[in-house]
Amino acid sequence: MKIIKNEKLIERNSKIGNWSNIGGLLALVAAMYISFARPELFNYAIIAMLIGFTLTQISLYMGNRFGRSPRPDEVLDASLKGLSTDFAIYHFTTPISHLLVGPAGIWVLLPYRQMGVISYQKNRWNMTRGGFIQGYMRVFGQEGLGRPDADANADIKAIKTFLSRRMEEDQIPTVNAIAVFTNDKVELQTEEAPIPAVKLKQLKEFMRQKSRERLLSPTELEKIKSILPQEEE
Repeated sequence: MKIIKNEKLIERNSKIGNWSNIGGLLALVAAMYISFARPELFNYAIIAMLIGFTLTQISLYMGNRFGRSPRPDEVLDASLKGLSTDFAIYHFTTPISHLLVGPAGIWVLLPYRQMGVISYQKNRWNMTRGGFIQGYMRVFGQEGLGRPDADANADIKAIKTFLSRRMEEDQIPTVNAIAVFTNDKVELQTEEAPIPAVKLKQLKEFMRQKSRERLLSPTELEKIKSILPQEEE
């Protein structure tokens, strides 16, 4: 499998995450100091607290994707290691974060670090935390799950738009999406979900099974690869 990634963007966003973390902590400390030492400036404490919270959220977002090792791109690469050279994975080099192209077709990869029980029922994604540690992480150190199907639709639309600028729309193959849960402490109950969801260790076998369906012919595969970034890691 070929790996193509935007190392400069990863390095830049990692630095943004680090500086946002420092700035957020300083702003929160300032808010606390003002609250106790200068209560007459309480409005400024509120402003500092909002700034600190915003910077902390930016740091969490950037850190989870670009700072904390192993990063999502690294765990996806490791999980898919051993796929044939017909496959190529693209990290941050197209309008979406992670794109896999191969005999299995075109796949948007949506990695999630969340732990606990992930389920899809009555048209809703749910994340159930278990125990004190997972509850703590849910509140303070873990992003919410959001809506993977909405994330998938947005990324599918983005990659189709990208491809439509480089080839005829009626020649664009089907673009699929899959949610990949990278935390070992996750349980999936997503049989009814609108997109497939797998644990990280199941991803390679999933793609190998899809390869047997030859969702992309060799000609289509080469055409798609030719219009995607060519630089290999």
